[in-house]
Amino acid sequence: MNPLKSITGTIVSGIVLAIIIIFVMGREGAINPWYFWVWVHVLVGITWIGLLYYFNFVQVPAQAAATADSDGPGPAAIGKYVAPRALLWFRWAAVATWITGALALEAMHTADGSGFVAAFTFQEGYQAIGMGAWLGTIMLFNVWVLIWPNQKKVLGMVEASDAEKGKAKTIALMASRTNTLLSIPMVLGMIAHGHGLPF
Repeated sequence: MNPLKSITGTIVSGIVLAIIIIFVMGREGAINPWYFWVWVHVLVGITWIGLLYYFNFVQVPAQAAATADSDGPGPAAIGKYVAPRALLWFRWAAVATWITGALALEAMHTADGSGFVAAFTFQEGYQAIGMGAWLGTIMLFNVWVLIWPNQKKVLGMVEASDAEKGKAKTIALMASRTNTLLSIPMVLGMIAHGHGLPF
């Protein structure tokens, strides 16, 4: 059976390959919780931000083009089959990214107290990662409070008038564009903690 014929098989195979690489190339000693949570955080973060970019760079322009094309199939297939599945992965990847980020903050903190608190209160040595954590938190809020409830109206998952759908489209789009904007300095905050700011 070819594991690449299913998404589950592909993911499980990728995890198995990563574990093999860890044992072949890793150093001896106990598992480092910080490295583990950062790895998982990056994996789920790629899913979240990848879908965010997909929505902004691919789906929204494609739906506009499909709506404008009077001879084409229209945007219904995207709205019925693609968007709900993508939004499911999108919103839960956002939660998983935030939770694994919080766990990574705790695991990286070696002093007394909480790494989570150190980052969110911008304590010495935690300013860059704290900025990234705050931006990620704002983005998570936007996903669950602004994007998802309004997308349910747009996609017809909840009752809404045409006027309500029009307003919901604008709110969801602006929140999504805000998240795209915030993702750029957020990633900077994530990498700057370990490598410093680029300038």
